[in-house]
Amino acid sequence: MPNPTQANSIAQRVIPREQHTISRKDISANALRVLYRLREGGFDAYLVGGAVRDLLTGGHPKDFDVATSATPEEVKHLFRNCRLIGRRFRLAHVVFGREIIEVATFRANSDDGSGDRQVHDDGRLLRDNVYGSIEDDAVRRDFTANALYYTVEDFSVRDYVGGFEDVNNRVLKLIGDPETRYREDPVRMLRAIRFAAKLGFSIDPATAEPIPRLAPLLREAAPARLFEDCLKLFLYGHAEASFEGLERYGLLPALFPDTAAALAANRSGALRRMVIAGLRSTDARVRADEPVSPAFLFAVLLWPAYCRALMTLQSQGVHLTEAQRRAADRVTVHQLDSIALPRRFSLPMQEIWLMQARLMQARSGQRQRKRVMRTLAHPRFRAAFDFLVLRQAASDGHAEDVAFWRDAQQDPDNAIALHPVEDAAETEEEGAEGAASGPRKRRRRRRKPAAAHSAAE
Repeated sequence: MPNPTQANSIAQRVIPREQHTISRKDISANALRVLYRLREGGFDAYLVGGAVRDLLTGGHPKDFDVATSATPEEVKHLFRNCRLIGRRFRLAHVVFGREIIEVATFRANSDDGSGDRQVHDDGRLLRDNVYGSIEDDAVRRDFTANALYYTVEDFSVRDYVGGFEDVNNRVLKLIGDPETRYREDPVRMLRAIRFAAKLGFSIDPATAEPIPRLAPLLREAAPARLFEDCLKLFLYGHAEASFEGLERYGLLPALFPDTAAALAANRSGALRRMVIAGLRSTDARVRADEPVSPAFLFAVLLWPAYCRALMTLQSQGVHLTEAQRRAADRVTVHQLDSIALPRRFSLPMQEIWLMQARLMQARSGQRQRKRVMRTLAHPRFRAAFDFLVLRQAASDGHAEDVAFWRDAQQDPDNAIALHPVEDAAETEEEGAEGAASGPRKRRRRRRKPAAAHSAAE
């Protein structure tokens, strides 16, 4: 827990309007409405956290949070469109159509017995509904950059922990003792990586030092919460930088243990190139305001684990088709121990993997029109093809397959004519990723009796 006296270690600083870049025209009209209504009700109210930080760095906040001296019940009394949520942290949500303004009461540093706080024996904060002053609230926040308060009283920014200088210097710094703060909430380690990646900040050395040592604490976090934090890490336009941060600070094995093991064993680096190519593509889609899918994202992140599991099963003599299915199931089940990946994403993820073999049938002489048309009609074809394009970019081993399926989407018959098949007797390797399909032998096709053939059709 932060030291209560820390609030006095840096005197309150008021940054007047002319010394900062925040303008009301960049703030949600609904957030301003909440701020003014609370002040009219006799309460202190400030725009706080990431919105203030992002406005100071020239960003465009998606969410606007408010901190106030009003209790959640008092906020609800002021706003008919308000609902109270949460047990661990009691919050008020003021709802304006699709926009929600989150309103939190100033929290205190210590519990005199009148509040509601529960701390686990290992230091994790299980519940914290003890209210206090704005000074207390500032040092209760995680990073100095998130402890800045903007007021509509005089349009100034209030700083109690040196956050204004840290934002200007682009440094991410924890408030209080880093190890204690991480033990309170291990997910703060992921937040440090995410903010540094998103904002282009460096992580203060004292803030960074405990992360590799405390990384195993993430296993104690709820898998459902880690899933949500993974989406924030990888689906907001800074996936590549986030992944590199997880690697640099030793958090990747805690989140994706099978992927981390596969990357460590892949000496060629092809698996990592594939992951980076996929994350870079995801960032590009976010910047272009194009849709991104969690299923495709996790297919990229867990592909190294899938390749390694597939090789292991094949080395044990399991037939390729069965090995592919078992590898997909094995990787998914293992991953659920750390991240609660919903079935609506895990099943499409597996289909993307399993379709890679179908997209590579062109190499083995199976480029019949009926098979091609069936593959093009598959609901996961487009995602699987995009995945194959990433593999080709990472290893240069699938150029012919990519060219064929790109042409087939325009004109299947012309694509079949333009891309003659290879000799089916030749052997084939899956590629540098390590998911080897092994040699394929020429098989004689058995002719069915005419009646049976007709029925099968």
